[in-house]
Amino acid sequence: MTTQKRMPRPEFIILLSIIAVKMIAHYFIIHPVYDLQRDEYLHLDQANHLAWGYESVPPFTSWISYIIKFLGNGIFWVKFFPALFGAATILISWKLVELLNGHLFAKVITGIGLLFSVLFRINILYQPNSFDILSWTLVYYFLIRSIQSGKDKWLYWMTLFSALGFLNKYSILFLFIALLIGLIATKQRTVFKKPSLYVALCLGLLMVMPNLFWQYEHGFPVVHHMKELADTQLIHVKRANFIKDQLLFFFQVFFLLISAIAGFIFYEPLKKYRFVLVSYLCCILMFLYFRAKSYYALGLYPVLIPFGAVYLEYLTQNGWRRYLRPLSFIIVIIFFYPFFIRLPIVPPQTLVSTAPFRGTGPHIWEDGKDHEFPQDYADMLGWQELARKTDSILKTLPANEHTLIRTDNYGQAGAINFYKHLSAVSYNADYINWINLDQSIKNMIIVINANDTNRKGERPYFEKVYAADSITNPFAREYGARIYVLYHATTSINKIIKADIVEEKNDQRF
Repeated sequence: MTTQKRMPRPEFIILLSIIAVKMIAHYFIIHPVYDLQRDEYLHLDQANHLAWGYESVPPFTSWISYIIKFLGNGIFWVKFFPALFGAATILISWKLVELLNGHLFAKVITGIGLLFSVLFRINILYQPNSFDILSWTLVYYFLIRSIQSGKDKWLYWMTLFSALGFLNKYSILFLFIALLIGLIATKQRTVFKKPSLYVALCLGLLMVMPNLFWQYEHGFPVVHHMKELADTQLIHVKRANFIKDQLLFFFQVFFLLISAIAGFIFYEPLKKYRFVLVSYLCCILMFLYFRAKSYYALGLYPVLIPFGAVYLEYLTQNGWRRYLRPLSFIIVIIFFYPFFIRLPIVPPQTLVSTAPFRGTGPHIWEDGKDHEFPQDYADMLGWQELARKTDSILKTLPANEHTLIRTDNYGQAGAINFYKHLSAVSYNADYINWINLDQSIKNMIIVINANDTNRKGERPYFEKVYAADSITNPFAREYGARIYVLYHATTSINKIIKADIVEEKNDQRF
């Protein structure tokens, strides 16, 4: 059993400094030319439609969005929470080193290794990924605390964050399966003899039950979402690229990952935690089999790195090997630099002109093709332009007539609503459930990426149909999207849209 002691003052200052850098840096590593990323607009709009489930994600992110809305819906708070989850991940990994009886070097190399890592990129975006990584880390942390102390309360904490992780992102199910295999395959299978484990699991099930009931009531849209994901995105994932990305994600601390594997094999104090290594391998194999996106596995590494740091500390405690410790910090900084220059700290033109790491995860878009500009960054451009132009066009239409703004995708609708506080909708993602048809529609503004410039399908129902503007930022993924005005309806548009919604939902269901 490990006794938790009060942290020495110098150690506390170092940890506080790492966390402070983490929190503050995220407000300065995005160039002002970039907007929010397309997914962020959808997640923020969910605060206006609280529910126990959504077409796109479980409800946890909407709860955070509601807090952001309560705090004023400012960019500061949008950036605050993913940075906070990233900082908390570093803190838990630091505490895990303590559990493993690691000392200052192991703690600091863990903290620095996670600070200067791919988490810098992940935590700049308000998406479920940041809390996903934190929840995976917490599940491991509390399970290890339970194994060390034998106290049942840590199993309850583990189950709490398992449930929150599930309510944040369903992919944590892969972790549950991997942990099950890892525990059964090692001596830690004795945990299954504890009645408290099953009580905790039942409580966790109660926590997620409202979301499961919501899924049942709505025909399990998660199944449709996963099928659509597999058909349109995962089909393009190459398994070789998945492996390559695993090597690159934490390349600057790759020596710690090798050290972790060696520690599980050769270092007696770490052998009883081999279930961690087994669960890691099982997770990777499952992700490879299902052609998962490479970042799905990121939650595994903040747990592996502390094990590697503890074993490296043991190996370098005497003689000339002590000089490997400062070298370790130098390696982390040097190998982080190529990742740092790929962060959106410079305009798109500069990123395209330098463009290292072509052919890796960020440059391979959902279409499976290698692009000169990372998809996430292309998804952070053109939104304010779209919102501004849509709002200007809306003001040219009669104020006493109801105008419906309908877009091609959730990013377009969310951006218009975020920047101009309008009520744009879409047949895409959750917006299809948020379309309000209480008022009679007289005009429409549609934002669409298709090249049908004549809009023959809409012309019979309106007096006039014309293209009013388009997105002109060449680096934006929405480049070329057109904004059309459908002026003065000659028939009941509400009935047509109701029929379209029913047809669209039926297509999604089947």
